Amino acid sequence: MSSARGAARRTAAAGTGLAVRLLLLGSIWTPGEAQLAGLLDDCLCDIESIDDFNTYKIFPNIQKLQERDYFRYYKVNLKRPCPFWADDGHCSIRDCHVEPCPESKVPIGIKAGSSNKYSKRANNTKELEDCEQASKLGAINSTLSNQSKEAFIDWARYDDSQDHFCELDDERSPDAQYVDLLLNPERYTGYKGPSAWRVWNSIYEENCFKPRSVYRPLNPLAPSRGEDDGESFYTWLEGLCLEKRVFYKLISGLHVSINLHLCANYLLEETWGKPRWGHNVKEFIHRFDPIETKGEGPRRLKNLYFLYLIELRALSKVAPYFERSFVDLYTGNVQEDAESKTLLLDIFRDTKSFPMHFDEKSMFAGDKKGAKSLKEEFRLHFKNISRIMDCVGCDKCRLWGKLQTEGLGTALKILFSEKEIQNLPENSPSKGFQLTRQEIVALINAFGRLSTSIKELKNFKLLLQHTR
Repeated sequence: MSSARGAARRTAAAGTGLAVRLLLLGSIWTPGEAQLAGLLDDCLCDIESIDDFNTYKIFPNIQKLQERDYFRYYKVNLKRPCPFWADDGHCSIRDCHVEPCPESKVPIGIKAGSSNKYSKRANNTKELEDCEQASKLGAINSTLSNQSKEAFIDWARYDDSQDHFCELDDERSPDAQYVDLLLNPERYTGYKGPSAWRVWNSIYEENCFKPRSVYRPLNPLAPSRGEDDGESFYTWLEGLCLEKRVFYKLISGLHVSINLHLCANYLLEETWGKPRWGHNVKEFIHRFDPIETKGEGPRRLKNLYFLYLIELRALSKVAPYFERSFVDLYTGNVQEDAESKTLLLDIFRDTKSFPMHFDEKSMFAGDKKGAKSLKEEFRLHFKNISRIMDCVGCDKCRLWGKLQTEGLGTALKILFSEKEIQNLPENSPSKGFQLTRQEIVALINAFGRLSTSIKELKNFKLLLQHTR
């Protein structure tokens, strides 16, 4: 009995402590302090407008679209070795596991089509194109070895990759498998510690244009900075050109979005082998409370909204690509394919209606030579981050990290291909701008994840208010 009373006292004390923290955290959301309200930096858009637009326009439809067959099956290689350091070994926690989808469950139109074909017509002509390509290679030199012919194909693939901001998985690899995203949701798996920290530290320290002498706030590897509290970091950041500030905010926003998903889909308890997942307010406080994070929480959450704006803009710009009649989102189910395209075009129409888009023309607007060099540096840094995702030790975290990174990379590819998109032929594919099915699925699901993050942030606000 005494031990039970002791446990009860400890629980009550913990509850009191949590209540105090909730009261303090609640101040983040008060209009008077406006720490997470008002205009975002580097663009003319306010947080309240994004919240309303996402809640009433985007979130309901993007959720429906993600459930469609075309967008729920994602082909990914989770066995690629880490290119930067020796593997720490894969996570053995049960919830880290990804269940691949049996080939028999994948719609025939998806697995039969090549990576950049969308319509039934295109899929039916794939074999003919392959034969024509083989004939051309043979016509060059009938004595070419199979190895040399394969090299020609690889060179063509290399040329196609020059506008990519991500290193895409080779869908021809025997290690690439289809994954049903609905059956492998992103959530807290228990993957943490040195392995997880190493990934994010490599991303921030080696790929965000930051000198070693400048330390990010809350970096446990940084030496004590006294009363600095990270202000020197933000002084450095504000001194950067717009493009490099944008790059940092995109990576920070992606990191925040992933953390929000983990807080909102957390393993709360497991009874008789049945897990219960839900919102973990205490974990949310730990990651975003202005006191525990020394003011970093609200700053980082603003970067989530900035990232949302960037991907929203990309969707509005790529609409003409999908509005062409021959783009079908082909799965083999005629009715579903038509409904999926209608829903996608509805979302594009909504994205175009948003009145405060980010102006990507403000980027890389200096002298042509310098702008071109900076853009290429920007692209290669982001491409490197996509490669770091193969160093994530948890398969489920790796899956969603690769998908969301590829989605953002595709959004950047779109934003910086405006001329090519404007010059698209109406009735045939374009050599100037193409999206693979892999990129399309990643683009929509990555934006869906951001939309969910904005919605979950509102849910946490309500939970905090009710707790108070």
